[in-house]
Amino acid sequence: MSNGFDFKKLRRLIMIYAVVQVILVALLLYFALLFQATLGPLFWKSIIFTLVIQLVNFYAVNLFATREARREVAAVAIGLTPEELKAQRQQRLTGDIIKMAVFGFFLVFAYKAPARPFIQSLIFFNFILTYLTYFQCFNFAAKREMKSKG
Repeated sequence: MSNGFDFKKLRRLIMIYAVVQVILVALLLYFALLFQATLGPLFWKSIIFTLVIQLVNFYAVNLFATREARREVAAVAIGLTPEELKAQRQQRLTGDIIKMAVFGFFLVFAYKAPARPFIQSLIFFNFILTYLTYFQCFNFAAKREMKSKG
């Protein structure tokens, strides 16, 4: 097994995810201003529906991000065997496929949904907030795992 951990790569990943979060917040603000002007009074209903959907999705997103963070922390262990590296590559591939599937779902859903501003606002807000939640949960879980391991 491993003797220690080299968290340099994981710290860089956390920093990249923090930058992506800033970009997503800016994008969220841009879309919020855009849809607020377009929707008028329906804007607040859109926000409330989005928050309800995010509350429903939070457990699954948090669970997935925590598992991803644990895998990434285990991947930076020093002295891993080839079998452990192969297992981690398989887990990483599975996680990447899941993330691409969620991204594809939102793309197809946005493309096929009616071109009504209310529905489009729900799709865009949920897309941005889902990924923002994933990045925040990942960073929190990774920092917690790093603290417990080293």
